[in-house]
Amino acid sequence: MAHVRSTNPPIASRAALYLDLIRWNRPAGWLLLLWPSLAALWIAADGFPGWHLLTVFTLGTILMRSAGCCINDVADREFDKHVKRTASRPVTSGALSAQEALAVGAVLALMAFGLVLTTNPPTILLSFLALAVAIAYPYAKRLVSMPQAVLGVAFSFGIPMAFAAVQGGQQWSFSAVGAAVPWHAWCLLAINLFWVLAYDTEYAMVDRDDDLKIGIQTSAITLGQWDVAAVMAFYAIYLVSWGWVTTRLGVPTLAWVGIGLGAAQAAWHFWLIKGRTREGCFKAFRLNHWVGFAVFAGTAIALERL
Repeated sequence: MAHVRSTNPPIASRAALYLDLIRWNRPAGWLLLLWPSLAALWIAADGFPGWHLLTVFTLGTILMRSAGCCINDVADREFDKHVKRTASRPVTSGALSAQEALAVGAVLALMAFGLVLTTNPPTILLSFLALAVAIAYPYAKRLVSMPQAVLGVAFSFGIPMAFAAVQGGQQWSFSAVGAAVPWHAWCLLAINLFWVLAYDTEYAMVDRDDDLKIGIQTSAITLGQWDVAAVMAFYAIYLVSWGWVTTRLGVPTLAWVGIGLGAAQAAWHFWLIKGRTREGCFKAFRLNHWVGFAVFAGTAIALERL
């Protein structure tokens, strides 16, 4: 009897597609999410927050960033066909169906939610708001001129969740969320938004020519000739404001060493993006997680030396 060849791709090939879908070989994305969340954990706990919360927020960040990639690729699959950098993504190229990508994203999001369930009610309630913002972001570029601001909220939501996880009680109400998340946590979220505006505008500068052709809106297009100046202003607002607020909260001035190292990297990024080349802008974006790491490390080391 002749053997019938299976039409299904080998398991190894499908696994490779899933890993490509969630950008497993590009950890910069989840690192950009991780460092502000960990900095907030240390601030909320006045030092090391414990292995449980460190594990929850680290693994949860990786899982939710991966789930976000699935949602984003499905939402943008028609746009991505016309962008050089994204045309070969699994959903865009047809290697994976939209339904399969969403199923992968749902599984990852449920795994992240399982981690959140080990915390407390205020954190769990905030996780629903975080998910709503994450789902809304891919569609923001169809509606607003600077969708990077929406991404900024999504990528900064780990900050109030960190405060809720450390300081929250066991009550199931949004008033309990208000009690667990002080005003300065929301202030740090707003400040972190400027860092997201800086690095995601650099990212948008990579695709500006393609985005203009297909008619979507980005901060790079909206800012026009002021893009480089705006990116540097965003960095400055983020770094100075973060340092000022955390100092007011009692974080020792040693944390400014980390902020200074972040500022030095931002200055280097100016030289990378000032020519507006694809290569320079993309390199600046990919290396941004070191800015966040410097700020986190300075904060954590300063608090541990209290």
